[in-house]
Amino acid sequence: MPPPTIRRRVVGPLAAVLLCAAGPTAPAAARDAGERPAPGRSAAGPAVRLPDGLALTPPMGFNNWNATHCRADFNEAMVKGIADIFVEKGLKEAGYQYVNLDDCWALPRRDAKGKLVPDPKRFPHGIKAVADYVHAKGLKFGIYTSAGTKTCNVAGFPGALGHERSDARQFAQWGVDYLKYDNCNNQGVDAKKRYTAMRDALQAASRTTGRPIVHSICEWGENKPWKWAADVGHLWRTTGDISDNWSSMLSIMKRNLPLHAYAGPGHWNDPDMLEVGNGGMTDTEYRTHFSMWSIMAAPLLIGSDLRKATPETFEILGNKEVIAVDQDPLGRQGKVLSSENGRWVVAKEMKDGSRAIALFNETGSARTISTTAKAVGLSGATGYTLRDLWRHKSRPSAGRIAATVPAHGTVLLRVSADGKRAGHPPAVRNSA
Repeated sequence: MPPPTIRRRVVGPLAAVLLCAAGPTAPAAARDAGERPAPGRSAAGPAVRLPDGLALTPPMGFNNWNATHCRADFNEAMVKGIADIFVEKGLKEAGYQYVNLDDCWALPRRDAKGKLVPDPKRFPHGIKAVADYVHAKGLKFGIYTSAGTKTCNVAGFPGALGHERSDARQFAQWGVDYLKYDNCNNQGVDAKKRYTAMRDALQAASRTTGRPIVHSICEWGENKPWKWAADVGHLWRTTGDISDNWSSMLSIMKRNLPLHAYAGPGHWNDPDMLEVGNGGMTDTEYRTHFSMWSIMAAPLLIGSDLRKATPETFEILGNKEVIAVDQDPLGRQGKVLSSENGRWVVAKEMKDGSRAIALFNETGSARTISTTAKAVGLSGATGYTLRDLWRHKSRPSAGRIAATVPAHGTVLLRVSADGKRAGHPPAVRNSA
């Protein structure tokens, strides 16, 4: 018997192919028993299309999957404990909001009325009680299901295909603020139709309950959602699942970087959750991971068990200067300016006119990486200030930006024009 925690990118497509033998299902919105559009409303579309004011900066929070998968310790006590840690360790103050459940929170069968049933062993007081606890901490609560007949775990928990309106209303009544909507067992139904059906269901539930829900599209980039999902979801996965190793993180970063034109307030490219602290990479590599996700304006969803996290993990995840790059309200995703011989320069325009600059060394030995203020979009000033966001130190420059960057490391800078400074040296270097 295969283990119950097979990764989604393996289980999902395989399960979808097997189930497609039965043929496509009827349109999802038509199969929700008892669902009828309100007078004057069309069942084909919501009253308010996206963007709708949610996720104006990339969502920040926690998701348990990378750390626990479906282990027994994924339960009510863990989720409440994460909410406590958000407050106690300053993560809430740093901007983290969402405490999200992933797969395996439900029983394998719906009840007689077609409703989802929380697993009573994992969540003995129900989902609403957990959501209430999270809300009482001043945080927000998220949940998971799949845009198919079953979720991605091999055990096959109930998916939302054909139950969109009922499930969305149930989520809203429980106090859910964020839905991660996966792609397994999708019966071959067109992705845009399935995810649009849930968008409409979430908005209908919001109109009824007054609770808006962020819609996270998790279809692994298979149907290029960046081209169609800006009015369907608030964020969309651009790749398969991340793993806690350098090659996985690097390959996902490289696939997400070219998509900068599609990101912005209320609609974000999502290169998957953070692995920071799970143990498969060095702290230098984790700083690169966090730096590059931030300069890509990616959602920052902690994927490690914070109950066991090291001080170094909290230092990386809690770096407010790096987080400010991710959360900049202009909402630009960083662009690659150069990547010659594994020496990367990525620049992100900031609302205050400054630039965030990642000098990233892909290679296995230290390298000097350089650029100029003009190359990153700043020119005309008599001098510039370079702020090292990991060392929390500032230094002047006449315009040249250079650093000696360790293997697999990143120097993350914020560069600002400084007309008050003159006579700077011709070059400034720092080391990571």
